[in-house]
Amino acid sequence: MKNQLVASVLNADLGRLGEVCTILEGAGLNAIQWDVMDGHFVPNLTVGAGVIAACRPATGLPFEAHLMIDAPEPYLAEYVEAGCETIIVHAETCTHLHRTLDLIHDLGAKAGLALNPSTPLDACVHVMDLLDLLLVMTVNPGFGGQSYIETMESKIAAARNLIEGSGREVSLEVDGGVSPATISQPAAAGADRFVVGSALYKQGDPARVVDELKLSLGYSSNPPRAE
Repeated sequence: MKNQLVASVLNADLGRLGEVCTILEGAGLNAIQWDVMDGHFVPNLTVGAGVIAACRPATGLPFEAHLMIDAPEPYLAEYVEAGCETIIVHAETCTHLHRTLDLIHDLGAKAGLALNPSTPLDACVHVMDLLDLLLVMTVNPGFGGQSYIETMESKIAAARNLIEGSGREVSLEVDGGVSPATISQPAAAGADRFVVGSALYKQGDPARVVDELKLSLGYSSNPPRAE
């Protein structure tokens, strides 16, 4: 399956996170994203590495840590040790971005870079050789349940062109307001990895939402579960 569906647990039942991870795997998601917020870079506080480590035995799905925190470098190792195969940092929070991305690779993880809606794509041009994943935010980070920003589609398309021009295999992820009603838009613009948050939990049946997402992406009326 070309397109990858990534579950955010930001709006999940925080008292049942381990169980939620197991349910999401059964529903056919490809990975789980942990939204790590520090109350400084974004106006919210969420989970730390200890919570992620406690949930790691509950699922075989890959974990990615989306670090919405200022100066993330001192904390990178603990998120890798907690079981996150991919670490995503924000261009806006790293003073020496090359050094930060190199450190992620040195720790044995894949390196991702996130860009806020107002951050120009130019911020990643000179680090493309270090990226495994580029995340275009389609909401302003900090809270779940926000509306998808359609004007980011030109940025997604430009990011796809940048990736193609680099000659490297870099995933293009979008995060924010993704639902069965909106997922086809960033997909058409060139995204191939979609973080789904509040939409997964509204109906109480993530598996049904996964099927609806796949239908919106153009898969069959009886879509296969994600591998």
